[in-house]
Amino acid sequence: MQKYEHSFGKNDIRGIYGEDITEELFYNIGLSYAKWLSIQNVKRPHDLRISVCMDARLHSPSLKIALINGLESAGVEYIEDFGIAPTPIGYYSEFVHNLDGAMIITASHNPSEYNGLKMTFNHQTLNEAQIQEVKEYTFNNWVSAPESFNMKKYATSIIPDYITDMFSRFGDLGKGIKIVVDSANGTAGVVAPELYRKLGAEVVELFSEPDGNFPNHHPNPSSFSTLKSICEAVVKEKADFGIAFDGDSDRIGIIDSNGNPLTGDKLLLIYALDMIKDRGSDVKVVSEVKCSQVLYDAINQTGATAIMCKTGHGYIKEKMKETGALLGGEMSGHTFFKDRYYGYDDAVYAGCRMLEIVSKNRKLNPKFNIADVLEPFSHVFTSDEVRYPCPNNRKKETLEFVKSFVKSNPTAFGSEIKDIVTLDGMRIIFEGGFDLIRQSNTEPVFTLRFEASNKEECDRFKDTMINCLDNFLKLNV
Repeated sequence: MQKYEHSFGKNDIRGIYGEDITEELFYNIGLSYAKWLSIQNVKRPHDLRISVCMDARLHSPSLKIALINGLESAGVEYIEDFGIAPTPIGYYSEFVHNLDGAMIITASHNPSEYNGLKMTFNHQTLNEAQIQEVKEYTFNNWVSAPESFNMKKYATSIIPDYITDMFSRFGDLGKGIKIVVDSANGTAGVVAPELYRKLGAEVVELFSEPDGNFPNHHPNPSSFSTLKSICEAVVKEKADFGIAFDGDSDRIGIIDSNGNPLTGDKLLLIYALDMIKDRGSDVKVVSEVKCSQVLYDAINQTGATAIMCKTGHGYIKEKMKETGALLGGEMSGHTFFKDRYYGYDDAVYAGCRMLEIVSKNRKLNPKFNIADVLEPFSHVFTSDEVRYPCPNNRKKETLEFVKSFVKSNPTAFGSEIKDIVTLDGMRIIFEGGFDLIRQSNTEPVFTLRFEASNKEECDRFKDTMINCLDNFLKLNV
């Protein structure tokens, strides 16, 4: 059991298949999740209703079978198995099929050797404390897994219902709009192209066939290096915009008509300003510490409220619930709509909302381009996200050193420090910019991000932070 210790993260369960993630572990998690869920719901296990779906990774089918066998061994009799389906389809099923929980086998954007598990309760993904409770149940009630697993089928269809539902919400608003859709050989290919065509859009497909080898590119739309094909296709096809998905379709990337990918904070501002137009200044928007200050300022200047939060889909959703926010999002492309939807991160649905925004604006201005909304970003220079390697067991001491360094050397960055936010790592705020360092929740890296009024100042912030990290880690090997 000790080898699985680090598989349980803050937002989900994740690791390398065959090492951190195995059928034995998933069998025991199935057992323990059912017992944990029955206590939360005050139900006997055989009265629980649970759905299971998976991403396209090659080991997902065997993990799914082990997981379902664990649920069965706990006494669960009602299981909906959706096979390969987007993570948000798992979330969706809990709402529309009146389920007690959903279990989604996925490692999202991680490389093909990874896999993992997301779990829900009470229409929310499990938070950090709840994941730890399931972990304790799993380790304290560990049993030897069967030598072979039962192959009983629970196949259920839900994607046609989802497409029908989305059409009832949006109609044929996509008429006259041409888009490129890159499913990255992940789960979006089983639903997104068909849905957007039903909404009336002309769709050019890239890499729609699910393939756990991810043969064309890594399924991570927040990494611009993965977007070369779709950027080129948008320009070549003279499309209005492009939609790129991650491996399990809970994160979206948008490419404008000039072939330029939009960062998550730019995307969120487009959604936020559209929502504020429709609903007025009572709108609250939650985002994370990595986002541009432009996002927060532009929203607040309308009279609406922008709220800063820790990075992580669980934290965003909790903060939205706490504050009554209608919209939330992260730099990574997770976008959460409580306005006219259920509040979770569904990239396929987010694509529908972007089609709607373009359609509405085209009626007012036939030459409308989504980039037209982003003028506020033209006044700052923002770095790409920097992923600085650091072993997980050294992150805490390294971050403490950086905090101490900044406290002792307030002029080291060459600009006056206006504020320091430590709700998630450290965000050092300067006039017209910031310097951010935070620990990744899923990988052995620090996430760094820098913003300033010009490139030279931004580079200075970046070089100072990286030199600080290099000096500490090299001197403390």
